[in-house]
Amino acid sequence: MAELTRRYIVMQMAAEAPFDIADPDAPFVLKPWKDPAALQALVAYREHCYAELAEELDQWITAIVAGPKIRGGIGSRNELTAPARRKPAAKARPKAKSKARSAKPVKKKAKRRA
Repeated sequence: MAELTRRYIVMQMAAEAPFDIADPDAPFVLKPWKDPAALQALVAYREHCYAELAEELDQWITAIVAGPKIRGGIGSRNELTAPARRKPAAKARPKAKSKARSAKPVKKKAKRRA
């Protein structure tokens, strides 16, 4: 994780403080080992970041998935709601009828004249 540690300094806050949603430099910390929603966020981030960081995130994600299942308070709550939020698989569309002629000849009805 050299790429991560070179760019970011992560430290614990000295005191509990409210999260300032208007501060663009405010950190937002996720714990992917303890929270399945955080792991999904990490996977999504990996898909949209630059290649070197994506490689390191992939190694981290692999280690998390292969490791023990650890859940914290929020992680336990998110785990219960995750299956309910999953989108159902897309149903297969019925195949369009081909325009090729079938083996049976089609009989045309004769028009009646009055």
